[in-house]
Amino acid sequence: MSSGGVTDPFHHVRDAAGFDIPRGMADAHGHGVLDILLPNILGFQVSKFMLLQVVAAVIVFLIFRGLAARISGGSPVRGRFWNFWEAIALFLRDEVVRPTIGDHHHDQHSDGAHAHGHADHGQDAHGHVAHNHSAAAHPADQYLPFIWSCFFYILICNLLGAIPWLGSATGSINVTGALALCAFGATVLYGFRAMGPAGFFRNMMPDTGVPGAFGIVLTMGIFLIEVFGFFIKHSVLAVRLYANIMGGHTVLAVILGFIAQAAHGGLGLWAVVTFGSIVGQVFIGCLELFVAFLQAYVFAFLATIFIAGAVHEH
Repeated sequence: MSSGGVTDPFHHVRDAAGFDIPRGMADAHGHGVLDILLPNILGFQVSKFMLLQVVAAVIVFLIFRGLAARISGGSPVRGRFWNFWEAIALFLRDEVVRPTIGDHHHDQHSDGAHAHGHADHGQDAHGHVAHNHSAAAHPADQYLPFIWSCFFYILICNLLGAIPWLGSATGSINVTGALALCAFGATVLYGFRAMGPAGFFRNMMPDTGVPGAFGIVLTMGIFLIEVFGFFIKHSVLAVRLYANIMGGHTVLAVILGFIAQAAHGGLGLWAVVTFGSIVGQVFIGCLELFVAFLQAYVFAFLATIFIAGAVHEH
């Protein structure tokens, strides 16, 4: 946002009270952007990232409501758009959630259950994914709604940042912190449900095999380290996602800033720097698209590992 004629070059990677849309030419006050402010409702300021998070949630809802309607009859999903989202969902189910969490009731059969999970779908003659909806659900599937929600919500938030003049809500530590808090709550909830509160905390107290008072002290020390590490691991979820998204957009802003700086050095220098900056933007933009998928996957994968650790006895 601009204030007093000074424009923050990193406004697009930070939250704000509105959106800045380039005018194409400066107005009478020397401002080259149009400030579109969001409303203040009863003293509560709606911010850019708040609106983008709602947009991301609506997009996810519309995509998977449509996908659910298309598979509800048991027929294969048709169309590249729908196959794309279904393929990602099946990958997370068959390659992340089921093999990582397994069957916490019958751990020794987890490999067989994983193999069974891969047999639940195939392809017809047209390459469309077909399902065997009569197959028994895998025990780990109860955790799928949360993992799917994390992945696709984060993915859409990341991808919105690739659209000019919008932004990535996941570039805010407040947003990623809230997501990490949700993962923390889900891990505790699922752990309590699988093992009970006492069993959940007892799982953090390994049998050291050391007798006497020293063994008790050692066990309690390990317990405190486990509890501390439990908080740290979920905090890392927030910091990792925030740092990667914020860092990528900051690099894009810096490269674009080279063009404005070179404008004071003559036409030849400006032309060379502009060409190099645009080429750099294209390549880094492609990398950012990859990072958008990668960071959503990393968050979902780590959340799955944390849930697996909470529902299994160590």
